[in-house]
Amino acid sequence: MADNLATELASDLDESFPQLVARLQNGVFSGLRQLAGDHHRAEDLTQETFIRAYLALQSYPAERIRDMRLRGWIWTIALNLFRNDVRASARRPVPVRLEDVGYTQSEPPDSRAWRRRWALLPPAQRRAVILRHVAGLSYREISEATDRPASTVRSDVRRGLARLRSAIEEETNKEVGG
Repeated sequence: MADNLATELASDLDESFPQLVARLQNGVFSGLRQLAGDHHRAEDLTQETFIRAYLALQSYPAERIRDMRLRGWIWTIALNLFRNDVRASARRPVPVRLEDVGYTQSEPPDSRAWRRRWALLPPAQRRAVILRHVAGLSYREISEATDRPASTVRSDVRRGLARLRSAIEEETNKEVGG
């Protein structure tokens, strides 16, 4: 995918960019949705990711575009935007929403459970598990996007999955045992 599409982007950015968006937008949105925990923030961050990618590609020489690993590069942009958004939101007052106190009519109960489970993971593990199993990135792509060694990414995924399994087993035992 990346080599052919990168070549097409290098030849005709305006014609080929919609293909890049079509191929990657669902994975980027899904991953950001899990990281951000908010549908609307994930939509905004996904849109901003592709806007930034397009603007950057406009300024790159064709040779650089042809050599790119597009999925990892897009995820680098998405994660940087997410980190900046988290920093910015920490400086803004947050209104209390019904969802924040555990009530929502539009969200299935298991979504709240997953948000609680994701919150149990340290940020690096949460990010690695989401990028691997929600967004479908390879370990190498996650390594490039997060600027962490691939071996560390593998460990983060393994440890994160182990914590999630433990949390699910604990919840199941509480439900069964009372």
